Amino acid sequence: MIHPTAIVDPAARLADDVEVGPFSVIGADVEIGAGSRIGPHVVIQGPTVIGERNRVFQFASVGEECQDKKYAGEPTRLVMGDDNVVREGVTLHRGTVQDRGETTIGSRNLFMAYVHVGHDCVIGDDCILANQVTLAGHVKLGDFAIIGGLSAIHQFCHFGEHAMAGGGSIITKDTPAYVMINGNPAAAHGLNLIGLRRRGFSNEAIRALGEAYKLVYRQGLTVEQALTEIRAQYALPETETFVASIEASTRGIVR
Repeated sequence: MIHPTAIVDPAARLADDVEVGPFSVIGADVEIGAGSRIGPHVVIQGPTVIGERNRVFQFASVGEECQDKKYAGEPTRLVMGDDNVVREGVTLHRGTVQDRGETTIGSRNLFMAYVHVGHDCVIGDDCILANQVTLAGHVKLGDFAIIGGLSAIHQFCHFGEHAMAGGGSIITKDTPAYVMINGNPAAAHGLNLIGLRRRGFSNEAIRALGEAYKLVYRQGLTVEQALTEIRAQYALPETETFVASIEASTRGIVR
């Protein structure tokens, strides 16, 4: 399963059925789970833990030292879940001791060609990052986040679950859950309605989220006033998630 031209450190821990393509390099502190397929010309350094059934395409770099100038060789790590697809030229960097010491990637995510995930990022499950998306350090993506191609997210920004960014967006503020944004700088343009319907959200939840969105963005209220009104009028898990994603913001939300 390992091509004879690949270089796999004897200290690396690969499940018996892991495939490693020609000219790939697997470092010492790397663990790769069952069913994973590593293409040709891939470099995986560690400490890195990769779960099961992941596929990494050619020229990707996974678990390399981060580009933060403060990094001084500390043994930080990258942890990836199961069933992720990492396409050509993707770079996924380890964490820093100044933050979590770990870059964390969930399961079933798609990283299209030339995506960059910086140090200490936290990515949930079922996210899609289109071609050439760039995440600076310390960015957090909620589950089912979708980022359009050529978009960039500023360091420390949070991007809520089921939110969506159009292609070419420059995101410098936090994005609440379920919201659709676009532009430079990115601005809110309603709910990610198509995504919510495709994922089976009830009509009741979608209507409540629509009213909650209006209270935050269209009624001239302060954010605090809007959140108080939402909690007073709605008691759904979805509206609570929307409110919580705004309350957790440290950079302020997109407007």
